[in-house]
Amino acid sequence: METIFKNLQENPPLVHNITNYVTVNDCANIVLAAGGSPLMADDIEEVGDIVSISSSLYINVGTLNKRTIASMIEAGKTANAKGIPVVLDPVGMGASKLRNQAVEALTDQVRFSVIKGNMSEIKAMYTTCKNAGGVDVQEGDMISADTLEEAIALAKKVAVKFNSVVAVTGPIDIVTDGTRVKTVHNGHAKMSRITGTGCMTGSVIGTFCGANPDQVLDATATAISVMGIAGEMAHKIVSDMGEGTGSFKRYLMDGVSLMTYEAFERGAAIEVR
Repeated sequence: METIFKNLQENPPLVHNITNYVTVNDCANIVLAAGGSPLMADDIEEVGDIVSISSSLYINVGTLNKRTIASMIEAGKTANAKGIPVVLDPVGMGASKLRNQAVEALTDQVRFSVIKGNMSEIKAMYTTCKNAGGVDVQEGDMISADTLEEAIALAKKVAVKFNSVVAVTGPIDIVTDGTRVKTVHNGHAKMSRITGTGCMTGSVIGTFCGANPDQVLDATATAISVMGIAGEMAHKIVSDMGEGTGSFKRYLMDGVSLMTYEAFERGAAIEVR
């Protein structure tokens, strides 16, 4: 994993984010904190130009509208032609007909290096069944030690179906390319109390993959672990200081910005399965 960090430090990536307007500022700041440079553009008249100078592309469908669907497809096609990593975050997949159709159109026309989502979203992508729960993972889909093997099996099927690395986020994170599997055991439950931690994780994945386009699985697992370690650090600080979720978010961002390889090596809980 040291090479992953070294490449990020030596080749800071430009990360083009087409993300939702609830978290766009958070995504921009977390890319900077992780060591990259953010680009935020979603108009179809310029996404091709922006992608052409970028190191990676992160597409997040959280606040979906018909105007940006075309922009996402155009940006994704340009990224594929350039050969840079493309990350898809199918936020709320299964919650609406428009969302399902948009994600299906994206996966039909764009090859994604990474697909990141909670188990409900990943399951909905595989089955295209309706999930009425919105953007949060459903209780029955929560990954635990008891359900981990079943979750890994599904994640591997999705990875093969879309020819992508699949990252399933939850209490235990799963990263697989359909053959290799890594599980990440970092993070804290308080992260779910902050709007945007999932989106920020997607942007950090885009950052690490942008600097490591030939090591997408390892870069993705590293990015998820970095966010998790930062979450653990933030929880300790707010607990010691008696502070709340606003402070937690600040310390989470600080943790990512101050992350070194040495701190990562001490804190990473990544298992090769």
